[in-house]
Amino acid sequence: LPICSAMIKTHGLSHVALSVLDPDRSLAFYQAVFGVREYFRSDSTVQALGPGQYDVMAFEKRPAGAGVPGGIIHFGFRLTRPEDIDAAVTAVEVAGGTVTSRGEFGPGLPYAFVRDPDGYEIEIWFE
Repeated sequence: LPICSAMIKTHGLSHVALSVLDPDRSLAFYQAVFGVREYFRSDSTVQALGPGQYDVMAFEKRPAGAGVPGGIIHFGFRLTRPEDIDAAVTAVEVAGGTVTSRGEFGPGLPYAFVRDPDGYEIEIWFE
């Protein structure tokens, strides 16, 4: 494929919109685990900022599509310190999520795959 010489510059992947059963429940989970903070609300959506400087998560009330895979396998959050993996796993469980697997990609490179209350798979890892 030819390389486009007019590649646009962005701040990276900036947001994820999820179909959820209950936007408030989703907000509470992602606040407790990742520290997101609400910045917009309507009758059908709650949007949150964080944890990264330009990150946005949108929780769209769409019960029929909540947790239904549509080609996206998972999305991830990279830890800043490998020793935080245990705290991350505990935070997920306390906030109503589940741990599906955990291990190490190599020595000192821990990961955990977890599911949020709607069943979306999230990878939490250090690399």
